[in-house]
Amino acid sequence: MTMRGGCCCGAVRYEISGPTFHRTLCFCPTCRHVAGAPAVAWFSVASRDYRVTRGSPALFRSSAHVTRSFCGACGTPLTYARDDSADEIDITTCSLDDPASQPPADLTMTEYRLPWSLHTDALPHRHVRVMD
Repeated sequence: MTMRGGCCCGAVRYEISGPTFHRTLCFCPTCRHVAGAPAVAWFSVASRDYRVTRGSPALFRSSAHVTRSFCGACGTPLTYARDDSADEIDITTCSLDDPASQPPADLTMTEYRLPWSLHTDALPHRHVRVMD
């Protein structure tokens, strides 16, 4: 099964050709800060199964042993790679064309979960049409 994804502006596109694993929702402060969100959904694939098909993601070191990629044009976070796990790469679930196909199987770093994020289902639900 081939999955495809990319950034918001379309400058960077990728394909995944192998099975996924480690589907998670991460609450760590670095993921939250990088994405500007209360949590980030990730999944992993073997590095050999991930291929950029358009553009060149920008790279930065978010810690001593981690390189993250993002679109240099629109800022969409794309990947997370650890130096000590060169055979796998984590991909932001919501950069997939079909993010619903890879739901989280667990939660990571829950000790960093924002207290208000536990109660969001009780908030009023708005159905606002997003304009492109």
